[in-house]
Amino acid sequence: MSGGLQHIVVMGVSGSGKTTVGEALAERLGWRFIEGDSFHPPQNVAKMSAGIPLDDDDRAPWLKALAAEIARDEAAGRSSVLGCSALKRAYRDILRSGAPRVRFVHVYGDRAVLADRLSHRAGHFFPASLLESQLAALEQLGPDEDGVVVDVALSTTEQVDLAVRALAIDSTSAD
Repeated sequence: MSGGLQHIVVMGVSGSGKTTVGEALAERLGWRFIEGDSFHPPQNVAKMSAGIPLDDDDRAPWLKALAAEIARDEAAGRSSVLGCSALKRAYRDILRSGAPRVRFVHVYGDRAVLADRLSHRAGHFFPASLLESQLAALEQLGPDEDGVVVDVALSTTEQVDLAVRALAIDSTSAD
């Protein structure tokens, strides 16, 4: 198994379950969970709330703030799990700049399942109408990117089990 400090980004479009899977993974590993949405500046939240998709310029400061948060955990000697859409490879490159070992768990699934989840989600600024823009922007993990894809249709426990196995995460030496 792989030890040492590492940072896992649970990625995917809105409604994929990044927070649910990320929190469960962090709890399983005994690592800190970072909710990426909480780092969005107010103007990003306002834009999305109005049904306007974010562009690369909107996302850049947010992604840099998340990379800085990963760097803080790295400097503090602790591994972490971050929930973040990380839709494009360029975005993941920014996140990877935060620490030597940033890995990805892509929660991916059927468009209809994702749309259904979004339509039943209450109290979140991201409207279901923006799902298509995220799916259009999504770039799958490349074969050279350190990560695994887990199916949104699996239970949270099954997704976490698959991620831990596929990434060979050893939590005993990475806190």
